[in-house]
Amino acid sequence: MKKPLIVIAGPTASGKTKVSIELAKRINGEIISGDSMQVYKYMNIGTAKPTREEMEGIPHYLIDEIDPKEEFSVAIFKQKAKDYIKKIYDKNKIPILIGGTGFYIQSVVYDIDFTETNIDIEYRNSLQQLAKKNGNQYLHNMLFKVDPVSAKAIHPNNVKRVIRALEYYKQTNKPISEHNKEQKNKNSPYNTLFFCLTMNRKTLYKRINKRVDSMIEAGLVEEVENLLDRGYSPKLISMQGLGYKEIVWYLEGKISLEEAIYIIKRDTRHFAKRQLTWFRRQETPYWINVEDMEFDVEKIVINMMKCIEDFGIII
Repeated sequence: MKKPLIVIAGPTASGKTKVSIELAKRINGEIISGDSMQVYKYMNIGTAKPTREEMEGIPHYLIDEIDPKEEFSVAIFKQKAKDYIKKIYDKNKIPILIGGTGFYIQSVVYDIDFTETNIDIEYRNSLQQLAKKNGNQYLHNMLFKVDPVSAKAIHPNNVKRVIRALEYYKQTNKPISEHNKEQKNKNSPYNTLFFCLTMNRKTLYKRINKRVDSMIEAGLVEEVENLLDRGYSPKLISMQGLGYKEIVWYLEGKISLEEAIYIIKRDTRHFAKRQLTWFRRQETPYWINVEDMEFDVEKIVINMMKCIEDFGIII
């Protein structure tokens, strides 16, 4: 019999953190972060990382575990998440996977295999140099020629994923989109209930703008200054995260703080739109419109509990 796995996904600023913590308290659950940035140490404000107080005593995994200099990929995430899921099961508790990084969540839910290819450092470096010399769009055009499906799904500025897709094609002579489709068709090893939080687009964008303002007030500029003072290069993948690279540009004198804030808000809105598009392509989510429930965590969690009982996730 498959063991239960609860997934709470949704765009940034949709309220996933508070909802997941309240649900965990009710179902004897523990939380695994499915966020590609919260895993890094010292990067708290810009990643909207929950504080110890906000966690309310609920154990959280894959938060504050990786140094910003270390490599972190979906393959590493998947293995660590699986290890934590087993640890939570061993405690007779229920794992709750939460986040907005869709591919990370999918990698766990469908146990996607990442072992087919090895890293070709020389080819990877050559692609990075091409992007640096000719721009991200040049690399994206290369991908479109060999794998248009992946090119349509991956934003040109997501250089890391574009390079990964090109690497896969070079080593296997087949599109990574084909591989991903095969993996997605696998049966999940878990009895999964996939919740996705949503709301009116206009409301979401207002919440994103307000969140960015709150991050600035909470000390995002000082957080980035601290990272630079610690010796973390702006070229690190971790420092290329949304909200960090823009503040670096400001600190380097390339743009004003007002321009940095504008870009962060704009690009976060674009990111949220892509998140929603990705989740809508999935077959399994149970959508919850949190705006219809007046953003009331109690109402949202009661709705989730009913679904959990109806689907027989917890017996």
